[in-house]
Amino acid sequence: MAQHAFSFITDSGLLEEIEKLGVYHTFQPGDIIIPPEKYIRCIPLIIKGTIRVSRVDSEGNELFLYYISTGQSCAVSFGACLTDKVSCIKAVAEEEIELISIPVKIAREWFRQFENWRTYVAMTLGDRFDELIKAIDSIAFKRTDERLINFLSARSKALNSNTIHITHREIAGELSTSREVVSRLLKRLEQEKEVRLSRNKIELVSGAMDLGDISHKK
Repeated sequence: MAQHAFSFITDSGLLEEIEKLGVYHTFQPGDIIIPPEKYIRCIPLIIKGTIRVSRVDSEGNELFLYYISTGQSCAVSFGACLTDKVSCIKAVAEEEIELISIPVKIAREWFRQFENWRTYVAMTLGDRFDELIKAIDSIAFKRTDERLINFLSARSKALNSNTIHITHREIAGELSTSREVVSRLLKRLEQEKEVRLSRNKIELVSGAMDLGDISHKK
């Protein structure tokens, strides 16, 4: 199971440890896998599915950060549990999830024991750091319409589907803007025949790979 999802882990001893000591879990869409403001006691290793990771402030407002999927883990989880700090993020299942959770104590032991594990942790931190930089750039330098397009594109790619089930209010929460603004921008995209809108559903007509060009259209 773990070997299939984490084929880039080549240390057979580490793979055996994952299979032996990890705990298998399943989650349904919408389930909260990592709640905010709680200590993280296990590292999630994703076998199947996509998880959305968001930053949550003290008032419950959320800001989308990145997705993690098959073969990946959450960098914030590594940082929080290895330093024994509470979580500053929320991780929610976007689709049916299968994962193996690794207790913190074991993860720490592996860091000393397996070079392959240290490499995996470093790779995870590096990949997620790049995603966070993109999120910061989006907030700081891009217009709301561009951020919306990027959000739809990222979600489409993460779920490998041009159909996105989400409400305008949920998008507004992820982008830290108003529902009215999101609805207006989506209506414009629909008029430009780039999306089709229905109740709690958005279909990307042109496909996620083409969405990056929409914001440049006159």
